[in-house]
Amino acid sequence: MPRPTSLSIDLNALSNNAATTRRLVGNSKILASVKANAYGHGLTRCSEALNQKVDGFAVAFCEEAVLLRQQGITLPLLLLEGPFDREDVDAIKEYDLMMVVHSHHQIELLQKSACPLTSPVWIKIDTGMHRLGFSPAEAPSVAQRLHEMGASSTILMTHYGEGEEPASALTQEQQRAWQTSTHSITSATSAANSAAIINTLAPNTDWMRPGIMLYGAAHSDPIGASLEAVMSFRSEVMAMRHILAGDTVGYGGRWRAQRDSTIATIPVGYGDGYPRGAEDGTPVWLQHQCVPLVGRVSMDMITVDVTDFAGCHIGTSVELWGKHLSVNEVAKHSGTIGYELLTRLTGRVPVNYHL
Repeated sequence: MPRPTSLSIDLNALSNNAATTRRLVGNSKILASVKANAYGHGLTRCSEALNQKVDGFAVAFCEEAVLLRQQGITLPLLLLEGPFDREDVDAIKEYDLMMVVHSHHQIELLQKSACPLTSPVWIKIDTGMHRLGFSPAEAPSVAQRLHEMGASSTILMTHYGEGEEPASALTQEQQRAWQTSTHSITSATSAANSAAIINTLAPNTDWMRPGIMLYGAAHSDPIGASLEAVMSFRSEVMAMRHILAGDTVGYGGRWRAQRDSTIATIPVGYGDGYPRGAEDGTPVWLQHQCVPLVGRVSMDMITVDVTDFAGCHIGTSVELWGKHLSVNEVAKHSGTIGYELLTRLTGRVPVNYHL
Protein backbone atom coordinates (compact mmCIF):
# COMPACT_ATOMS: atom_id res chain seq x y z
CA MET A 1 0.00 0.00 0.00
CA PRO A 2 1.34 3.49 -0.81
CA ARG A 3 1.85 5.99 1.99
CA PRO A 4 -1.04 8.47 2.23
CA THR A 5 0.95 11.59 1.25
CA SER A 6 -0.06 13.13 -2.09
CA LEU A 7 -0.87 16.28 -4.03
CA SER A 8 -4.38 16.96 -5.28
CA ILE A 9 -4.68 19.45 -8.16
CA ASP A 10 -8.15 20.90 -8.66
CA LEU A 11 -8.35 21.82 -12.35
CA ASN A 12 -11.87 23.18 -11.88
CA ALA A 13 -10.50 25.70 -9.36
CA LEU A 14 -7.80 26.61 -11.89
CA SER A 15 -10.45 27.28 -14.51
CA ASN A 16 -12.51 29.30 -12.04
CA ASN A 17 -9.48 31.43 -11.16
CA ALA A 18 -8.85 32.05 -14.86
CA ALA A 19 -12.48 33.16 -15.26
CA THR A 20 -12.10 35.51 -12.28
CA THR A 21 -8.91 36.90 -13.82
CA ARG A 22 -10.74 37.44 -17.11
CA ARG A 23 -13.35 39.54 -15.32
CA LEU A 24 -10.65 41.61 -13.62
CA VAL A 25 -8.61 42.40 -16.75
CA GLY A 26 -11.51 43.49 -18.95
CA ASN A 27 -10.53 43.67 -22.60
CA SER A 28 -6.84 42.95 -22.04
CA LYS A 29 -5.45 39.64 -23.26
CA ILE A 30 -4.30 37.04 -20.75
CA LEU A 31 -0.86 35.47 -20.99
CA ALA A 32 -0.94 32.78 -18.31
CA SER A 33 2.38 32.15 -16.58
CA VAL A 34 3.05 28.41 -16.45
CA LYS A 35 6.79 28.54 -15.82
CA ALA A 36 8.45 26.30 -13.21
CA ASN A 37 6.12 23.40 -13.99
CA ALA A 38 3.09 25.69 -13.66
CA TYR A 39 4.30 26.81 -10.22
CA GLY A 40 4.60 23.18 -9.19
CA HIS A 41 1.12 22.22 -10.37
CA GLY A 42 2.06 20.42 -13.60
CA LEU A 43 2.95 22.23 -16.81
CA THR A 44 1.11 20.08 -19.34
CA ARG A 45 -2.09 19.35 -17.39
CA CYS A 46 -2.54 22.95 -16.25
CA SER A 47 -1.85 24.36 -19.71
CA GLU A 48 -4.39 21.98 -21.22
CA ALA A 49 -6.97 23.04 -18.61
CA LEU A 50 -6.33 26.72 -19.34
CA ASN A 51 -6.10 26.39 -23.11
CA GLN A 52 -9.65 27.63 -23.76
CA LYS A 53 -9.55 30.21 -20.94
CA VAL A 54 -6.54 32.35 -21.87
CA ASP A 55 -4.91 33.94 -24.92
CA GLY A 56 -1.41 32.57 -24.54
CA PHE A 57 1.20 31.22 -22.14
CA ALA A 58 4.43 32.52 -20.66
CA VAL A 59 7.33 30.24 -19.73
CA ALA A 60 10.81 30.98 -18.49
CA PHE A 61 12.91 29.32 -21.17
CA CYS A 62 12.85 27.41 -24.41
CA GLU A 63 12.61 23.83 -23.13
CA GLU A 64 9.32 24.57 -21.38
CA ALA A 65 7.84 26.07 -24.55
CA VAL A 66 8.99 23.19 -26.77
CA LEU A 67 7.36 20.69 -24.41
CA LEU A 68 4.05 22.55 -24.66
CA ARG A 69 4.23 22.63 -28.45
CA GLN A 70 4.97 18.91 -28.50
CA GLN A 71 1.94 18.33 -26.28
CA GLY A 72 -0.29 20.10 -28.81
CA ILE A 73 -0.57 23.60 -27.32
CA THR A 74 -0.98 26.00 -30.26
CA LEU A 75 -1.67 29.29 -28.44
CA PRO A 76 1.05 31.97 -28.45
CA LEU A 77 4.00 31.07 -26.20
CA LEU A 78 6.37 33.68 -24.76
CA LEU A 79 9.93 32.99 -23.57
CA LEU A 80 10.33 35.35 -20.62
CA GLU A 81 14.12 35.05 -20.59
CA GLY A 82 14.45 35.13 -24.36
CA PRO A 83 17.06 33.13 -26.29
CA PHE A 84 20.31 32.03 -24.68
CA ASP A 85 22.06 30.75 -27.80
CA ARG A 86 21.71 29.82 -31.47
CA GLU A 87 19.94 26.58 -30.57
CA ASP A 88 17.23 28.58 -28.83
CA VAL A 89 16.90 30.86 -31.86
CA ASP A 90 16.40 27.81 -34.08
CA ALA A 91 13.71 26.50 -31.72
CA ILE A 92 11.99 29.88 -31.73
CA LYS A 93 11.75 29.67 -35.51
CA GLU A 94 10.74 26.00 -35.61
CA TYR A 95 8.03 26.22 -32.94
CA ASP A 96 6.77 29.74 -33.70
CA LEU A 97 7.56 31.21 -30.28
CA MET A 98 7.42 34.78 -29.05
CA MET A 99 10.46 36.00 -27.15
CA VAL A 100 11.47 38.69 -24.72
CA VAL A 101 14.54 40.67 -25.73
CA HIS A 102 16.26 42.22 -22.74
CA SER A 103 19.86 42.85 -23.87
CA HIS A 104 21.96 44.02 -26.79
CA HIS A 105 23.65 40.62 -26.68
CA GLN A 106 20.35 39.00 -27.63
CA ILE A 107 19.75 41.48 -30.45
CA GLU A 108 23.19 40.67 -31.85
CA LEU A 109 22.45 36.94 -31.53
CA LEU A 110 19.22 37.37 -33.51
CA GLN A 111 20.99 39.44 -36.15
CA LYS A 112 23.81 36.94 -36.60
CA SER A 113 21.29 34.09 -36.80
CA ALA A 114 19.21 35.92 -39.40
CA CYS A 115 16.15 35.04 -37.35
CA PRO A 116 12.90 36.07 -39.08
CA LEU A 117 11.00 38.17 -36.54
CA THR A 118 7.53 37.21 -37.65
CA SER A 119 6.04 36.90 -34.16
CA PRO A 120 5.77 39.95 -31.90
CA VAL A 121 9.05 40.73 -30.12
CA TRP A 122 8.64 41.70 -26.46
CA ILE A 123 11.05 44.45 -25.36
CA LYS A 124 11.86 44.31 -21.65
CA ILE A 125 12.11 47.73 -20.02
CA ASP A 126 14.00 48.00 -16.73
CA THR A 127 11.82 50.39 -14.76
CA GLY A 128 13.50 49.75 -11.42
CA MET A 129 13.99 46.06 -10.62
CA HIS A 130 17.45 46.09 -12.22
CA ARG A 131 17.51 42.42 -13.18
CA LEU A 132 16.94 42.48 -16.93
CA GLY A 133 15.94 44.98 -19.57
CA PHE A 134 16.81 48.19 -21.35
CA SER A 135 16.61 51.57 -19.68
CA PRO A 136 13.63 53.75 -20.62
CA ALA A 137 16.07 56.04 -22.47
CA GLU A 138 17.32 53.13 -24.62
CA ALA A 139 13.90 51.77 -25.47
CA PRO A 140 13.13 53.89 -28.57
CA SER A 141 16.41 53.01 -30.29
CA VAL A 142 15.97 49.33 -29.41
CA ALA A 143 12.49 49.31 -30.91
CA GLN A 144 13.80 51.06 -34.02
CA ARG A 145 16.63 48.57 -34.43
CA LEU A 146 14.27 45.60 -34.13
CA HIS A 147 11.93 47.09 -36.74
CA GLU A 148 14.91 47.58 -39.04
CA MET A 149 15.72 43.89 -38.53
CA GLY A 150 12.24 43.02 -39.76
CA ALA A 151 10.21 42.76 -36.56
CA SER A 152 6.55 42.71 -37.57
CA SER A 153 5.52 44.21 -34.23
CA THR A 154 6.82 44.85 -30.75
CA ILE A 155 5.31 44.72 -27.27
CA LEU A 156 6.80 46.78 -24.45
CA MET A 157 6.88 45.03 -21.09
CA THR A 158 8.07 45.61 -17.56
CA HIS A 159 7.74 43.86 -14.21
CA TYR A 160 6.81 45.33 -10.83
CA GLY A 161 9.10 44.45 -7.97
CA GLU A 162 6.64 45.40 -5.23
CA GLY A 163 3.24 45.14 -6.84
CA GLU A 164 1.67 44.14 -3.54
CA GLU A 165 2.44 47.69 -2.28
CA PRO A 166 0.96 50.21 -4.76
CA ALA A 167 2.00 53.20 -2.67
CA SER A 168 5.61 52.12 -2.10
CA ALA A 169 8.48 54.27 -3.35
CA LEU A 170 9.67 51.50 -5.67
CA THR A 171 6.24 51.03 -7.24
CA GLN A 172 5.79 54.76 -7.75
CA GLU A 173 9.25 55.04 -9.30
CA GLN A 174 8.51 52.14 -11.64
CA GLN A 175 5.21 53.64 -12.71
CA ARG A 176 6.89 56.91 -13.61
CA ALA A 177 9.57 55.11 -15.61
CA TRP A 178 6.94 52.99 -17.35
CA GLN A 179 4.92 56.06 -18.37
CA THR A 180 8.07 57.62 -19.81
CA SER A 181 8.74 54.51 -21.88
CA THR A 182 5.24 54.03 -23.20
CA HIS A 183 4.81 57.69 -24.14
CA SER A 184 7.91 57.62 -26.33
CA ILE A 185 7.06 54.48 -28.34
CA THR A 186 3.89 53.43 -30.15
CA SER A 187 3.54 49.78 -29.22
CA ALA A 188 1.36 47.25 -27.46
CA THR A 189 2.16 46.98 -23.75
CA SER A 190 2.30 44.52 -20.87
CA ALA A 191 3.10 45.46 -17.28
CA ALA A 192 0.84 43.51 -14.94
CA ASN A 193 1.70 40.33 -13.10
CA SER A 194 -0.70 38.92 -10.50
CA ALA A 195 0.02 41.56 -7.86
CA ALA A 196 -0.33 44.37 -10.39
CA ILE A 197 -3.63 42.95 -11.66
CA ILE A 198 -5.06 42.59 -8.17
CA ASN A 199 -3.92 46.10 -7.22
CA THR A 200 -4.92 47.61 -10.60
CA LEU A 201 -1.47 49.05 -11.29
CA ALA A 202 -1.66 48.68 -15.07
CA PRO A 203 -5.34 48.68 -16.07
CA ASN A 204 -4.88 49.78 -19.68
CA THR A 205 -2.14 47.47 -20.92
CA ASP A 206 -2.80 45.11 -23.81
CA TRP A 207 -1.49 41.90 -22.22
CA MET A 208 -1.82 40.82 -18.59
CA ARG A 209 0.53 38.16 -17.20
CA PRO A 210 -1.19 36.40 -14.26
CA GLY A 211 0.78 33.72 -12.49
CA ILE A 212 0.34 32.95 -8.80
CA MET A 213 -3.25 34.19 -8.76
CA LEU A 214 -4.26 31.48 -11.24
CA TYR A 215 -3.18 28.91 -8.67
CA GLY A 216 -5.07 30.62 -5.85
CA ALA A 217 -2.00 31.60 -3.85
CA ALA A 218 -1.75 35.38 -4.27
CA HIS A 219 -0.28 37.23 -1.28
CA SER A 220 -3.41 39.31 -0.77
CA ASP A 221 -6.90 39.81 -2.12
CA PRO A 222 -7.85 43.45 -1.50
CA ILE A 223 -10.54 43.44 -4.19
CA GLY A 224 -12.31 40.31 -2.96
CA ALA A 225 -11.50 38.15 -5.98
CA SER A 226 -12.07 34.99 -3.90
CA LEU A 227 -9.46 32.92 -5.71
CA GLU A 228 -9.43 29.19 -4.93
CA ALA A 229 -6.39 27.16 -3.92
CA VAL A 230 -5.65 24.73 -6.76
CA MET A 231 -3.15 22.54 -4.89
CA SER A 232 -3.90 20.56 -1.75
CA PHE A 233 -0.92 18.86 -0.10
CA ARG A 234 -2.39 15.99 1.91
CA SER A 235 -1.46 13.14 4.21
CA GLU A 236 -2.75 11.22 7.24
CA VAL A 237 -1.67 10.60 10.81
CA MET A 238 0.57 7.51 10.87
CA ALA A 239 1.34 7.20 14.59
CA MET A 240 0.47 8.68 17.99
CA ARG A 241 2.13 8.72 21.38
CA HIS A 242 1.75 10.29 24.80
CA ILE A 243 4.71 12.10 26.35
CA LEU A 244 5.32 13.66 29.74
CA ALA A 245 5.96 17.28 30.60
CA GLY A 246 9.65 17.96 30.02
CA ASP A 247 10.03 15.40 27.20
CA THR A 248 11.43 16.64 23.90
CA VAL A 249 10.38 15.86 20.33
CA GLY A 250 12.46 15.47 17.20
CA TYR A 251 16.07 16.12 16.20
CA GLY A 252 18.04 18.22 18.66
CA GLY A 253 15.18 18.27 21.16
CA ARG A 254 14.11 21.68 19.91
CA TRP A 255 10.59 21.43 21.29
CA ARG A 256 9.99 20.54 24.93
CA ALA A 257 6.55 19.68 26.27
CA GLN A 258 5.29 22.10 28.90
CA ARG A 259 2.61 19.62 29.95
CA ASP A 260 1.75 15.99 29.38
CA SER A 261 1.01 15.92 25.66
CA THR A 262 -0.20 13.81 22.77
CA ILE A 263 1.97 13.84 19.66
CA ALA A 264 0.89 12.71 16.19
CA THR A 265 3.41 11.78 13.49
CA ILE A 266 2.67 12.47 9.81
CA PRO A 267 4.58 10.82 6.93
CA VAL A 268 5.81 13.92 5.11
CA GLY A 269 9.07 15.83 5.35
CA TYR A 270 11.67 17.93 3.60
CA GLY A 271 12.33 15.00 1.27
CA ASP A 272 8.90 15.79 -0.16
CA GLY A 273 9.34 19.55 -0.19
CA TYR A 274 7.78 20.41 3.16
CA PRO A 275 10.00 23.21 4.51
CA ARG A 276 12.67 22.11 6.95
CA GLY A 277 12.73 25.69 8.23
CA ALA A 278 9.17 25.47 9.55
CA GLU A 279 9.17 26.73 13.12
CA ASP A 280 7.41 25.29 16.13
CA GLY A 281 3.79 26.41 15.94
CA THR A 282 3.54 26.26 12.14
CA PRO A 283 -0.14 25.41 11.51
CA VAL A 284 -1.10 21.99 10.14
CA TRP A 285 -4.75 21.28 9.31
CA LEU A 286 -6.13 18.08 10.84
CA GLN A 287 -9.63 17.17 9.68
CA HIS A 288 -11.40 20.26 11.04
CA GLN A 289 -8.89 22.45 12.88
CA CYS A 290 -5.29 23.66 12.90
CA VAL A 291 -2.77 22.08 15.27
CA PRO A 292 0.83 23.23 15.83
CA LEU A 293 3.94 21.65 14.38
CA VAL A 294 6.36 20.66 17.15
CA GLY A 295 9.96 19.62 16.69
CA ARG A 296 12.21 19.88 13.64
CA VAL A 297 10.97 18.69 10.28
CA SER A 298 12.65 15.40 9.34
CA MET A 299 13.33 14.09 5.86
CA ASP A 300 10.24 11.85 5.92
CA MET A 301 8.15 12.92 8.92
CA ILE A 302 6.76 15.81 10.92
CA THR A 303 5.21 15.82 14.38
CA VAL A 304 2.28 17.87 15.65
CA ASP A 305 0.77 18.48 19.08
CA VAL A 306 -2.78 17.07 19.15
CA THR A 307 -3.31 17.32 22.89
CA ASP A 308 -6.28 19.64 22.33
CA PHE A 309 -7.61 17.78 19.29
CA ALA A 310 -10.39 15.49 20.43
CA GLY A 311 -10.69 12.24 18.51
CA CYS A 312 -7.40 12.29 16.62
CA HIS A 313 -6.40 8.78 15.55
CA ILE A 314 -4.21 6.93 13.09
CA GLY A 315 -5.67 7.75 9.68
CA THR A 316 -6.97 11.23 10.60
CA SER A 317 -6.81 13.36 7.45
CA VAL A 318 -4.13 16.06 7.21
CA GLU A 319 -3.72 19.08 4.95
CA LEU A 320 -0.25 20.63 4.89
CA TRP A 321 -1.62 23.45 2.73
CA GLY A 322 -4.56 23.83 0.37
CA LYS A 323 -8.25 24.67 0.65
CA HIS A 324 -8.27 25.09 4.44
CA LEU A 325 -4.74 26.34 5.08
CA SER A 326 -3.01 28.84 2.80
CA VAL A 327 0.45 27.95 1.53
CA ASN A 328 1.39 31.55 2.32
CA GLU A 329 0.59 31.00 6.00
CA VAL A 330 2.91 27.99 6.13
CA ALA A 331 5.57 29.99 4.26
CA LYS A 332 5.30 32.83 6.79
CA HIS A 333 6.23 30.39 9.56
CA SER A 334 9.09 29.01 7.48
CA GLY A 335 10.99 32.14 6.52
CA THR A 336 10.04 31.94 2.85
CA ILE A 337 7.22 32.63 0.40
CA GLY A 338 4.42 30.50 -1.00
CA TYR A 339 5.99 30.52 -4.47
CA GLU A 340 8.99 28.60 -3.17
CA LEU A 341 6.93 26.00 -1.34
CA LEU A 342 4.79 25.32 -4.41
CA THR A 343 7.69 25.02 -6.82
CA ARG A 344 10.13 22.97 -4.72
CA LEU A 345 7.93 19.91 -4.15
CA THR A 346 9.83 16.77 -5.06
CA GLY A 347 9.01 14.05 -7.53
CA ARG A 348 8.33 11.39 -4.92
CA VAL A 349 4.94 12.89 -4.03
CA PRO A 350 2.17 11.40 -6.21
CA VAL A 351 0.00 13.94 -8.02
CA ASN A 352 -3.72 13.43 -8.60
CA TYR A 353 -5.67 15.68 -10.98
CA HIS A 354 -9.41 16.12 -10.79
CA LEU A 355 -12.15 18.37 -12.13
